[in-house]
Amino acid sequence: MTDVITAALMIVGAFFMVMAGLGVLRMPDLFLRMSASSKASTLGSGALLLAVAVHFGSVGVTTRAVATIVFLLLTTPIAAHMLGRAGYFVGVKLVETTVIDELAGQYDLRSHRLRSKQPATAPPESDQPQV
Repeated sequence: MTDVITAALMIVGAFFMVMAGLGVLRMPDLFLRMSASSKASTLGSGALLLAVAVHFGSVGVTTRAVATIVFLLLTTPIAAHMLGRAGYFVGVKLVETTVIDELAGQYDLRSHRLRSKQPATAPPESDQPQV
């Protein structure tokens, strides 16, 4: 039964890794390519790591596999966001079929900060001293 689960997880992982590669090849702009590659490759890598954990079945291997999956789930979205933000700052063009660019005019290119459409309100000051 372990071999069947391992084989199924390997097939699922390989499928999502191939889909990530196809997404990079087929998507028309940087932002869609990053979306396809980050989501599908994280899912594919997670399935392959689970296959390794199931196949070996030891606590040490399973712990490392789960820790690696958690690490991937925590870091991949952040890395994709940072790369997308950098691409937007340097002027990577959106695909022609993009209907609206909601960030146009909202970034300060000198400080790299996002301007808010509505000003944030400061919390009311209290008489309590700051610690």
